Amino acid sequence: MKKTMAFTLALLLSLGFAGVASAHVTVQPGAVPANSYQVFTVRVPSEKENVSTTQVKLEVPDGVDVSRFEPKPGWTYETEKNADGKIVSVTWKADGQGLGPTEFGQFNFQGKVAADAKELVWKAHQTYSDGTVVDWTGAPGTDSDTPASVTSVTAQGADGSGQAASAGASGRDPLTLGLAIAGLAAGVLALIVALFRKRPA
Repeated sequence: MKKTMAFTLALLLSLGFAGVASAHVTVQPGAVPANSYQVFTVRVPSEKENVSTTQVKLEVPDGVDVSRFEPKPGWTYETEKNADGKIVSVTWKADGQGLGPTEFGQFNFQGKVAADAKELVWKAHQTYSDGTVVDWTGAPGTDSDTPASVTSVTAQGADGSGQAASAGASGRDPLTLGLAIAGLAAGVLALIVALFRKRPA
């Protein structure tokens, strides 16, 4: 009986935390129309134990022109431009502790997707308080442990401007899905423990 319960608990925990472990830096939405203005969100989980995320640098793809940033309390940002004045990267820096091991943050900015864009590949660089850097630059569609986030670009609408596709249509966000799985596993675990306690000796 004890072996069965131990195996069940181990299985549930592995299912729950596998989703969380796969969480990575992403840019939402996952799909946008060409030739449209969009608000993009960089979602950053802090994954290393005992250290915080203190800096996030995002490389801006050629297929989007970034124009505005939403202020985020506790963080500042700096942009880098090319010779034509186009923003090619933005770096957010924490004023204080940053994002702790169990936290995640979201950084919003606005930009226009080019009419001829096909795919937006967002390369990110996550810096921790111990000085280590995780480069989320792996090729999309591969088995890379640190893949770059990708936003697919669909044909623009009949009116020429387009409507933003919902995030759900382009697939679930890894962090949200991981947390949901972990929560479900915890609930099932609590139910199993309660059932075993009620069994007669």
